[in-house]
Amino acid sequence: MRIRTLPALLALLAGLGLGPALAENSTKVPGYTIHHNALTTDQLAPDVARSYGIQRSKNRGLLNVSVIKEQPGTTGTPVSATVTATSRNLQGVIRELAMREVRDGTAVYYLGEFPVEHAETLKFAVQVRPQGEATSYAADLSQEFFTR
Repeated sequence: MRIRTLPALLALLAGLGLGPALAENSTKVPGYTIHHNALTTDQLAPDVARSYGIQRSKNRGLLNVSVIKEQPGTTGTPVSATVTATSRNLQGVIRELAMREVRDGTAVYYLGEFPVEHAETLKFAVQVRPQGEATSYAADLSQEFFTR
């Protein structure tokens, strides 16, 4: 079975019980759900990483963010947004992540890569402003990475 989309792969990883290796979170805000997760890029299948231009490495992390507009009676609709993110380690070092939009069919998500060390805990601060909205929303997650 070939996995065609990164969201499908991330859902599969979560379903395999990779809790310590993969943080899957969502934040509900008025009218939207922001889905966000982080993992090391070596967890991606080589063909998936290649198709998205992602370098596979146990020392590289990937932040994945998607914004779903709530629609009653449905699972919602993916929407475009302005997405910014920073990471902060336990020593207080802050990095801005360059987030890029990826579209795959109707899916819209935002990816940001960053270096990571063994047993490093990063706290991510994500800001999302859905297209056509004047309001920005915040989402946070924390992830410890194991690279050995």
